Amino acid sequence: MLPLPPPPPLPSALPPRVLPGFGSISRRAFTSAAAAAAAAHSTSLAGCHGGRSLRYAVLGTGFAGLSVAWHLLKHSPKDSRVCVDIYDENGIGGGASGVSGGLLHPFSPKVKLLWRGAEFWKECMDLLHSAEQANGAAGQDETLIWRRQFLVLCRLVVDLLLSSNAQSCLQSCSLEVLDSDAAQYLVPGLRVPLNFAVYMPLALNINPKKYLQALFFACQNMSGEASASQSFSEKKECKLHKEHINDLQQLAGDYDSVIICLGAKVSSLPELTNKLPLRTCRGVIAEFQLPSDTLQTYGSQSPSILSDAWLAFQGPRTVSIGSTWQWKSENYSSAVSDDEALTAMEELLPKASAVYPGITKWIFVQARAGIRAMPPLTANGSLPLLGCLDNVVGERSKCSFWLVGGLGARGLLFHGLAGKLTAKAVISCDESIIPSEFTCWKVK
Repeated sequence: MLPLPPPPPLPSALPPRVLPGFGSISRRAFTSAAAAAAAAHSTSLAGCHGGRSLRYAVLGTGFAGLSVAWHLLKHSPKDSRVCVDIYDENGIGGGASGVSGGLLHPFSPKVKLLWRGAEFWKECMDLLHSAEQANGAAGQDETLIWRRQFLVLCRLVVDLLLSSNAQSCLQSCSLEVLDSDAAQYLVPGLRVPLNFAVYMPLALNINPKKYLQALFFACQNMSGEASASQSFSEKKECKLHKEHINDLQQLAGDYDSVIICLGAKVSSLPELTNKLPLRTCRGVIAEFQLPSDTLQTYGSQSPSILSDAWLAFQGPRTVSIGSTWQWKSENYSSAVSDDEALTAMEELLPKASAVYPGITKWIFVQARAGIRAMPPLTANGSLPLLGCLDNVVGERSKCSFWLVGGLGARGLLFHGLAGKLTAKAVISCDESIIPSEFTCWKVK
């Protein structure tokens, strides 16, 4: 496995202005009870299938769908033939995942305590390592990571850091609280409304489309390696089908399980229309570039910025600013009209310029949009909806139906663990592998 290069350190000349009383929250080893239980259960994964050939259909090629596919191939029982067919009429990353901002950090400023944040982070990083390896093996020169490091300028982060469980919730990503001088050293011209900023050196800004393509390469590589090195009885296949699925019964006779990872489009399946507690929310992201005659660029070692709006710098001359929140939207198109783009800029630019005034010198290039599937808010935050759908679908079939949905605005962070838990539950025919916090949405 190719290791990711370490994040760039704070510049050596940076004044060590960590505010008193905060210190740093360092990364620690994290082992969850759920992971231990899943490992103990792994010896019986093939029990419900009796060692026969296994066929799985995964609907969707976004973060959730490709994570499920990868984990189905990885955790399928030994000495078995496994076929994973992935269906998406738009191809790899053709939905909201492919146009997302690609921000990866182990907490959400809107959630005071990120439940199992370190575990979400670990599983996501494992998938990123696999995608990086597959990307290199495919001879792709373009990196999957646009930029490392974030600076957070948000009042709600203060509540998060001061909470009693902050230490355990944020074990996965080291944090430093910098005063305004230190923050402005990292980002010249930065405004620091709270007189301090939270520095996250391990946070990442990922190229979502490129990452999804690389993760699909990883699925293909895993199936090819297994087929080449193992006996005839152990063969793995992974195929992409650019087809639209009208209803679940269209696939029921051909597969052992169908895993639905369609994001907001899950409601288009007649068996699930108005049966899931999801809300739709359209988000618009605006892309800006520096004029070609501008000599001063954004520093290669300067972090991206999270505030009331986020600024994800993808290079010295390109930045994406997001995101708007249009609730109950039914516009699934990634295209953005001139009027919608203007409305988005009127909302986002004042927020961005409040912390980085230099953005006013940048020129608008284009806008893109996607629909989020937002889950209900629980005591543990807004968590993905996972679990078996057989009782929800209501039609008897030898095929079982499963859901990975409601990843909302945190699909990149959630997809690794959500896909792993679901794949293991599907293979073992045992929903109890999935913690009840992800399946309680089915309890009325």
